[in-house]
Parts: sequence; C-alpha cells; structure tokens
Amino acid sequence: MLKLKYYSMMTCMALGLLTGPVMAEDESSTYGWIEKVTIEPSWGPEVKAKLDTGALTSSMQAEDIEEFQKDGEDWVRFEVEVEDEASGEVVSKTFEREIKRNLILSGAGGEDRRPAVLMTVCLGGEYYEEQFSLRDRDGLIYPVLLGRRAIQDLGPVDVTRTFTQDADCGEDAPVHSYEDKEYDEDIGV
Repeated sequence: MLKLKYYSMMTCMALGLLTGPVMAEDESSTYGWIEKVTIEPSWGPEVKAKLDTGALTSSMQAEDIEEFQKDGEDWVRFEVEVEDEASGEVVSKTFEREIKRNLILSGAGGEDRRPAVLMTVCLGGEYYEEQFSLRDRDGLIYPVLLGRRAIQDLGPVDVTRTFTQDADCGEDAPVHSYEDKEYDEDIGV
C-alpha cells in the first residue's frame, strides 16, 4: 500500500510539473486543440483547423487536384471548397502552387501520395506560411489540419480548450515565412 501511495504521489507531482508551465502561460498565447483560421492571401474564409500533434505535416482540403509543368517545374492546380464559419456559406477558390515535395503516406489503408505546397493561414493575429499536403477532406470535420511543423511556431496547446484565438490579421500583422523557419529536431523532421 505504501508503494502505491508513493507512485501515486510521484505521478501527481510529475503531472503537476508537466502541466504547470502551460497553466502559467499567458492565456493569449495558449491555443486550443481546435481553432479558426483564415486561408490567405486575399481570400480569407474562416475555417475550423485541428491542431494535430500526431501529424508532422499540415493538410488542407483540396479537390480536383491536377499536376502540371510550369517553366520546367512541377506545379499543381486545385480547388479549395470550404464552409466559411463566419457566414455559413460554402465558398471555393482555385489555386495554382509549385509543388514543394511529394509525400508518401503509409497507413492501414495502404499508401497515399500527396503533393505538398506552400499556403498561408491567419491564426491569432499572425500569418503563418506552411507546407500543406493536399487531400480531399470534404467528408472530414476539419478542412485544415495543422501538424507539428506548424504548431511548433504557435505556442502551448491546451487540449481541453477550443477557439481561444481570433482568425483576424491586419495588413501589418507579423508573417512567419516558411523560408525563415527553423525546425525543432524533436518533432521528427
């Protein structure tokens, strides 16, 4: 019995140490496990984004994905059709982006190949340029998934909260460029 009490006390102390810094963080710098983001530039529908620590790379809703060559480079044309959470309307826009890399994902359903492109989202009053794999997420709840590579720039995530940040960015909002990014070795790059 004494051994069980000791381990329970040690577990509680360890959990307190792990959650202590997150609880002490300024509320404005803590993100929920679901946030609203806007897809930029110059489009801006507000969509639900899941902050997914189980995913390395971010993913975005894309349909009619068509790869093509432009100036000797691999490009992709795709349509993003999402429900704008602010208005309730379904909106769509066609994008063309250079393919930064091709992902090969393996899972229970087999292998899936997806192009990854640079896209920008606004979250918490700041712009984040990040690589997003393109996937038809139409049947999924969250049209945008932010993986560990994106989350590392945000701050602490409180898995008990949702919608802690605004999805509004002004013209002078800070921009976190993908080119300036330094990856934390521990996130599996």
